[in-house]
Amino acid sequence: MIVLLLGFAVSAAVTFFIIRSARTHSHFSADLDMSGPQKFHSRPVPRVGGLGIVIGLAAALGIFTVLSSGQTLLGVQLMLCAVPAFFSGLAEDLTKTQSPRRRLFFTAVSAGLAAWFLGAIIDRTDIPGIDWLVSFRVCAVLVTLFAVAGVANAVNIIDGFNGLAAMCVVLMLAATAYVAFQAGDSVIALCALSGLGAVMGFFIWNFPAGLIFLGDGGAYFLGFFVAELSVLLVHRNPNVSPLCPLLMCIYPIFETVFSMYRRKFVRGRAIGMPDGVHLHSLIYRRVMRWAVGNREAKVLTKRNSMTAPYLWLLCMMSVVPAMLFWSNSLVLGGFIIMFAMTYVFLYGSIVKLRVPDWLIVRR
Repeated sequence: MIVLLLGFAVSAAVTFFIIRSARTHSHFSADLDMSGPQKFHSRPVPRVGGLGIVIGLAAALGIFTVLSSGQTLLGVQLMLCAVPAFFSGLAEDLTKTQSPRRRLFFTAVSAGLAAWFLGAIIDRTDIPGIDWLVSFRVCAVLVTLFAVAGVANAVNIIDGFNGLAAMCVVLMLAATAYVAFQAGDSVIALCALSGLGAVMGFFIWNFPAGLIFLGDGGAYFLGFFVAELSVLLVHRNPNVSPLCPLLMCIYPIFETVFSMYRRKFVRGRAIGMPDGVHLHSLIYRRVMRWAVGNREAKVLTKRNSMTAPYLWLLCMMSVVPAMLFWSNSLVLGGFIIMFAMTYVFLYGSIVKLRVPDWLIVRR
């Protein structure tokens, strides 16, 4: 538990300092643009929350590595591999000039470093066809780079409301720690707990008041960290099904895949174009009806924060069965299909204004 507490304490303190000193750096660190299709805040807010998470996680892993004679050295090495992914996202937060393609490229570079130095490679999937593909070393590396960059981008996509991405990552890391302990891999478990603590140190300032945002740096880093721990968990433990981490992360992954399909084949737009019709955006606009028409900052912030718990529940629909059936690929595959069907049903119901009564919040 010491790694969790260390990560939380350092992350919370650094994040608080960033918030308190916002006036001195808000001209380059704050999100001043509130007119975009995925902008749901009512005032400029610092979007460099990833700094607190990275510093908190690095401190927790570094200190515990020294105290435990190198037990979490793997986590420190993974942090070093994450440098390109984090700084490419942070550069976007500070300059607003980095394209998604550039951020994805540097995230893939980080994944390549982890594959080279840590052996973090997807060499089995339990998916027919892809299993044959990853039996070739070059193909396995390419699949790994694509998967890690994809998860990082997926976490960035769901980072639209106070507490949404952060709590989903907390759930994923908690599940990773649990499965790692069950599989007897204390190193991965401790790394996951360190990350969990660091994200919670940010979360208490992000939710519900929205005093600071995760930013692209934080989102890409957390997506990379979760993805790499998942790859290492499966690579180091043959008894863990490769579909287990896929089910843990299926909410942001399916959100991304579904958005790409919707943009390309339904709306006829480029798949990389931002829009405001993600599932979380629709819940904000159509389910949270009690706040419609009121533009006061206090009400908008409350409406923003009350959106995330709906998606936390959706995320738990995949995380919980992944924890329970972590070694059974057949059952996990069934839950992946079930999640996809549930997501499509909810999305279709909301977009057609047939919102299930249990989802609607009224005055």
